[in-house]
Amino acid sequence: MSDALLAETVMITGHNGDTIEAYSARALDESPRGGVVVIHHMPGYDDPSKEIARNFAYHGYNAVVPNLYWREAPGASPDDAAATARANGGVPDERLVGDVAGAMAYLKGLGNSNGKVGTIGYCSGGRQSFLAAVSLDLDAAVVCYGAFIVGEVPAGMPLKVGPIVDKTPSLSCPLLGLFGEEDSNPSPAQVAELEEALKENGKTYEFHSYPNAGHGFFAVNRPGYRVEAATDGWEKIFAFYGKYLSA
Repeated sequence: MSDALLAETVMITGHNGDTIEAYSARALDESPRGGVVVIHHMPGYDDPSKEIARNFAYHGYNAVVPNLYWREAPGASPDDAAATARANGGVPDERLVGDVAGAMAYLKGLGNSNGKVGTIGYCSGGRQSFLAAVSLDLDAAVVCYGAFIVGEVPAGMPLKVGPIVDKTPSLSCPLLGLFGEEDSNPSPAQVAELEEALKENGKTYEFHSYPNAGHGFFAVNRPGYRVEAATDGWEKIFAFYGKYLSA
């Protein structure tokens, strides 16, 4: 645990050489540490996402949250930026990969980096964490109820993304998946389909599905928060990262 932390807004180089805002949190010592790219959920680059980064820093990791909506709405409130991004169909996959690559470079450039980096994402960020893991050379990836890794976006939703389960052969690292049994995006059947793809391709993974939990069960500020599932999920995350991101 690290009581002395530095948390601040920084600018990093993202996709196509663009400069984007990000939120960095790290311990104030030089002990070698793994890094975590926190991929924010569809509601955006908000206070709960930044709190997740600080939690990782407290538990011994360097963490950074790239603002995926910076180009659409620099300086806007999270709600306004998210609305603008949704109206544009969400974050293009290619750009997401480039921004995560930039966040990885930022983490590896810190003086106390041990050279290992993982990702974590929630909701749309869960899909994007998987996308990063099949597109970049990561050491670990966590998917928290990531929608549309499997299955098409329902009609009427503004997101312009498609399923990416076919990219499973390119998965570069161990994967941890945390899901709610009452979720519909992804549904238990979609989680099972993803698990089958991982098995078929000989990938290292852990999946845990929680009863009485639906979408967003980690979100303490939302009605779907489930304390037992979230508490156990955090324990699973720290055990997983402890195994794959430690020095």
